[in-house]
Amino acid sequence: MYTPSHFLLLTILSLIKVAVSQVEFCSMPPSIINSDSDSKPQYWKVTNPTLSPSHLQGFTRSVYKRDHALITPESQVFSPLPEWTNTLGAYLITPANFVMYLAKMQGNSKSGLPPSDVERFIFVVQGAVSLTNIFGVSHELMVDSYAYLPPNFQHSLKCDASATLVVFERRYASLEKYVTEQIVSSTKKQPLLETPG
Repeated sequence: MYTPSHFLLLTILSLIKVAVSQVEFCSMPPSIINSDSDSKPQYWKVTNPTLSPSHLQGFTRSVYKRDHALITPESQVFSPLPEWTNTLGAYLITPANFVMYLAKMQGNSKSGLPPSDVERFIFVVQGAVSLTNIFGVSHELMVDSYAYLPPNFQHSLKCDASATLVVFERRYASLEKYVTEQIVSSTKKQPLLETPG
């Protein structure tokens, strides 16, 4: 039986897959268009956007409103993340009802905890990280792996080499008589959903 949390998780995963895929809706497979596509990592466009209008001074597709901001690749500024070690982050969406940011972890880096009562979802787009909870249980997260971490869940992410994560955080909205639990999996383990068209 699917709960609202499962639906939210599947929706977020679908959006991430569409957002970072190398294939447009009506295009040919990348192997036909670009012969060197096999040499690039799967989520290469996440960290190396193809739209780089450096010749257009002040050009941006970013949107800044009274209650939120959407920051597109040409406007991203990487800076240290609070409570994280050897990690730079660029906020992509803030602070509507959630925060989305890229975290670029370097060698010997470690994550900080989200604020109190905030749930966290991470998706690995490059490299590998080790997720360890307060009980000492560890999970190795590779590319395409994700983890949902309930609010106030003591954990740490560690990286020995380098890794890039997409991180979602939002204030937890509880459901009556429903207790959230840690979820660790991979998109490869999820069923493919048919897409019309």
